[in-house]
Amino acid sequence: MVTEVAKGSGYMTAFKVVAIVNTASVLAQGVTAGQLMSGADAGLHGTGSLVVHVLGLVQLIVAVLVWRPGRGAGWPALASLAILLLGFVQSMLGGSGAVAMHVPLAMGLLGLSVWLVVWSWRR
Repeated sequence: MVTEVAKGSGYMTAFKVVAIVNTASVLAQGVTAGQLMSGADAGLHGTGSLVVHVLGLVQLIVAVLVWRPGRGAGWPALASLAILLLGFVQSMLGGSGAVAMHVPLAMGLLGLSVWLVVWSWRR
């Protein structure tokens, strides 16, 4: 449940924006991964992972602000923490060549990210 305080504070608006940008960056990683299959350079995919990590951290910070002091729901902060931590695990798996685990985890991260976007815009 999101309180009127959370809605009126601007934290929820910031969360909506960050969640959309973060989800778009995760989706862009899927596009650059597909380009790798066509023989493209891995540099763009590697740079994109840094962007995903930074945006995951920003999303976590904003989600905590929605929760405290915004008095909103706390579970989006936990979900954002999961996105951040799983993003690091997923990146390490990709770097080590464990594609069989890297790709399904990427799909899970995209699903969780989309879920947070949908939740935030339904409030």
